[in-house]
Amino acid sequence: MPQPRAAEAEPLPAAVEALPLKRPVSRFRRRLFRNFGRHLASINNAYFPTRLGRWLYSRLRGGLDLTEIEVELPAPSARIDWPKIAFLSDLHAGHYMTAVDLERHARRVTELRPDLICLGGDLINHHAEEIELVEPALACLRAPLGVFAVPGNHDYVEPGVLGDWAAHLEAHDVHVLMNRGVRLWHRGSSLWLCGVDDLTEGEPRLAEALAGRRAGEASLLLSHHPDLFVEASARGVDLQLSGHTHGGQIRLFGWAPLHHSRHGWVRGLHASGSSRLYVGCGAGVTALPLRIGTRAEITLLKPRAAGLAPRSRAG
Repeated sequence: MPQPRAAEAEPLPAAVEALPLKRPVSRFRRRLFRNFGRHLASINNAYFPTRLGRWLYSRLRGGLDLTEIEVELPAPSARIDWPKIAFLSDLHAGHYMTAVDLERHARRVTELRPDLICLGGDLINHHAEEIELVEPALACLRAPLGVFAVPGNHDYVEPGVLGDWAAHLEAHDVHVLMNRGVRLWHRGSSLWLCGVDDLTEGEPRLAEALAGRRAGEASLLLSHHPDLFVEASARGVDLQLSGHTHGGQIRLFGWAPLHHSRHGWVRGLHASGSSRLYVGCGAGVTALPLRIGTRAEITLLKPRAAGLAPRSRAG
């Protein structure tokens, strides 16, 4: 895959510079929360073979939706023939998500015949060895333009330690976009596809990811955390795909107690200027094996320039 050249960050608007993208969290607190999450996951997994656990699992297993969405992109750079994009995020392998489930989801994605497959992070739940559960699924993912991925916060097995996650993906022809981008060609038009490190556990550097993008070239960004959209929209990214929030996972009367976005970007389509953000609800669960008021999803996105007629299903 081509590597982008080193980037020099362009100045951002003062309003963006004044709002830190990351809240400062000490290494001790980060480790404390991660250890708590691991213990909670262990407790939940211990219940998995029980009658209650199997009942919860059956409800989760039958609650996956296929969401198809047309995304109108108003920027002049978006006036290309966009590829169809399958977006799969937040699998959390090992947490009420078996290797059989993962392979079934992967086959369902491939059967959609997308031009491009994007994985939005959190493929594993808490333990490095869980990536082995994902490998049969990765072998099923195929698309003409390739399969690309970015890490999520759960893919870091320790604060700042991604482990062999990226190596496992690359071994199965899944290209990891860690603060870098590549140029894809589709029906005679170019698209700058880029991805960044996780906003919570990593160090996202969007300027590096966008380096190599030509002036006026359409751009697609993968970022596990939706709040990077603050900077992405300021830099003129046409479309950002994110996960992380699980759509709230548990929504009470439409309100999600935990939504993991400072800006309310919990699920669905959002706009800022001429940029668009889509936040998927994810395919798995975290913390608790429950979904209330929101369903898991695989998303098939069909971006197009605003004002152009939608393509036929055969297109």
